[in-house]
Amino acid sequence: MKLRLSDIIFRGPPLAPDAELIDDLPAEFSGLLASINGFVAFGGGLHVRGVCEEPEWHSLREAWCGDLRLSRLFPKVQPSDIPVAQDMLGDQYLLRDREIHHLAAETGNVDSLSIGLMEFLNRACADPVEYLSLQPLLAFHQGGGSLEPGQLLNAYPPFVFRESADSVSYAPIPAAERLRFLSDLAAQLGELPEGGAVTFEVAE
Repeated sequence: MKLRLSDIIFRGPPLAPDAELIDDLPAEFSGLLASINGFVAFGGGLHVRGVCEEPEWHSLREAWCGDLRLSRLFPKVQPSDIPVAQDMLGDQYLLRDREIHHLAAETGNVDSLSIGLMEFLNRACADPVEYLSLQPLLAFHQGGGSLEPGQLLNAYPPFVFRESADSVSYAPIPAAERLRFLSDLAAQLGELPEGGAVTFEVAE
């Protein structure tokens, strides 16, 4: 099972002996992990999780069943959804009924891409910039930044706000911190009336 990956900045450790978890995965995913136990490719643009204990940010079990499981952070994610991957901003790619679903993490909305895992990965490899919308990562790189394994890009203001059309600044932060922020943002936006305003308070 080969993928034409480029600019790999992290490869997962050897597959952990987690038979219970692996048995719950579709064969195409478990087969991929037997070949390469997850990775961060395209300079940080796509992180496919693996079966491991460490590092925790790479652990499929943590994202699926741990304290910061995605189904806890985002109500529209089902407990049975397999959190296969995420992009550099924290949007998630979930396996549901053997189809990849996209979680737009700023809003918490989940939509089907109507394709399977390997087709998704092959499309990402064929044209990562366009298919995965890596333009924010390219802008961050062009500004001299680099994304380390275990980090995601924090975008301010969030893209869901109209002010982002004027300018967006990017900063690398730990993945867990970014996901907590996105979960809180999506929850607050869900409670706003149409046209409502949001005020950010910067902690000292």
